[in-house]
Amino acid sequence: MPDELSLAGLLANLPPDQLADVIGSLTPTQQLSALYDWSLWRRPKQTTPEGQWRIWLILAGRGFGKTRTGAEFIREQVDSGNAKHIALVGATAADVRDTMVEGESGLLAIYPPDQRPRYEPSKRRITFHNGATASAYSADEPDRLRGPNHDLAWADELAAWRYPDAWDQLMLGLRIGDHPRAVVTTTPRPTPIIQRLMKATDRSVAITRGSTYENSANLANDFLNEMKRRYEGTRLGRQELHAEILEDVEGALWQRDNIDLNRVTGAPPLKRIVVAIDPAVTNNEDSNETGIVIAGICQNNQGWLLDDRTLRGSPSEWAHAAISAYNTFKADSLVAEANQGGDMIRHLLRTVDAHAPIKLVHASRGKRTRAEPVAALYEQNRIHHVGSFPVLEDQLCSWIPDISSSPDRLDALVWAFTDLMVDGARRAPVVAPISLTQTSHWRVS
Repeated sequence: MPDELSLAGLLANLPPDQLADVIGSLTPTQQLSALYDWSLWRRPKQTTPEGQWRIWLILAGRGFGKTRTGAEFIREQVDSGNAKHIALVGATAADVRDTMVEGESGLLAIYPPDQRPRYEPSKRRITFHNGATASAYSADEPDRLRGPNHDLAWADELAAWRYPDAWDQLMLGLRIGDHPRAVVTTTPRPTPIIQRLMKATDRSVAITRGSTYENSANLANDFLNEMKRRYEGTRLGRQELHAEILEDVEGALWQRDNIDLNRVTGAPPLKRIVVAIDPAVTNNEDSNETGIVIAGICQNNQGWLLDDRTLRGSPSEWAHAAISAYNTFKADSLVAEANQGGDMIRHLLRTVDAHAPIKLVHASRGKRTRAEPVAALYEQNRIHHVGSFPVLEDQLCSWIPDISSSPDRLDALVWAFTDLMVDGARRAPVVAPISLTQTSHWRVS
C-alpha cells in the first residue's frame, strides 16, 4: 500500500468520477487522510491564487462553495504557520457562529478529528492545534475591530454588512506578520466596498468569480431544480446564482448613489417611529415575504430607515415579529396594508399585543402613484438609511413601475414613509388611539 505522500499524488491525478471509488478501497486510516485533504476535492477556482495580493475577493453564487473555500484558506495559512492572529467577521454574530465556525463547511468541520480546533463561544475565540488563534467579530459592531491587530482575516458576505466602517476597521487592524491578507467570500451586490475592490488596479486584489452551477455535483438536484424554476432568467437569479454585479435599472425610481449619499451610522432623537407591514396573502414555499420595515422622523422632518425585519412565515410568525419590532424600537404605531384581510390583520396583531396602536391603510391608488412621493423624498435627500439593507435596497433599485410587480419590502417602506412624511396620517384611519406617552427618543448606537 502506498505511503501518505505517494497516495496523495496518486489520488490527485484521478478524475473526480473515479476518486470516490478509489478512496473506498483504501484502509480506514488512508480514507480519513484523503477525506480531509482539500487538494483532492477543491475545484481550480477554489485554489489559493498565486501572487502577492492582499485581498482575495471571491464573488460567487449561492452554493458555489464560498464558505468551504474561505475556511480551507484559513486552515492552509494556519497549518503553514503563516497566520497566528486571525479575525473572523460575518454580517452578524450568529452568522459567524453558525456558518463560519460551526457550519457544515465551517472551521470546525474541515479539520480532521485529531486536529479539530477548540472553540470557546463565550470568549469568541478559536484555538488551533498549533497555538494560532482566531477571534470572532460581528460587522454590526465595528468598534470591536478598532483595537485588535491581525495577520489574517476572513470576511464573509461582505456585501451584506450593515456598516461599511466594519470593513475599514478590519483593514486598519490587518497589519502584523510578514504578509497580512484577507479572504472575502460573498454573493455580489453593487455596494461601494465591492465596487472599489473590483476596480483595484494595483494587483492588491485577486478576484475569483463563480456561479452556483459550478458546484452542481455537490448540490441536491431538488435544490438546483428549484433555483432554476424560481430564479433562472430573473435579475435576482443573475445576482444570487450567476454572481453578476447588477447596476441601477433604467426606469427605476430609486438610485443607489442617492441611497449611499444619505447613508448614516446613527439617527438623532426621533419624534415618531412606525412599524410598517405589507402582509403576505398565503403561507407556503411560493409565498411572498411579509414586509416589515421600521422607520422614523425627526424634529426637522428628515426620515430615517431604522431596520428591515421582513420574513417569510406564517401569519402568527410575522405578527409576533412586527410586535417585537414595535416594542424594541418603542414605536408609536403599526401601519399595515389592509386590502387583503383587514380584520384578520387587526385580529392577528391584537392576539399578540391587545393594546398596540394600529393603523390599517388601504391601497386605493396604483403602486407607482403611492411610491413616487416617497422616491421624491429620497431625491430631495430627506431620507437616510441607518446602515445598509442590501435586500431591501436591491428591491428599491430594481423595481420598474408598471412593468415589474412591487416587492414586499419596498411596499412596507412606502407605507412607512407615506405615513410619516406624505399623507398617511390624513388617509389612514386610526384603529386604536396613539398614546402620546409612547413618543420615542430612541437613538441608534
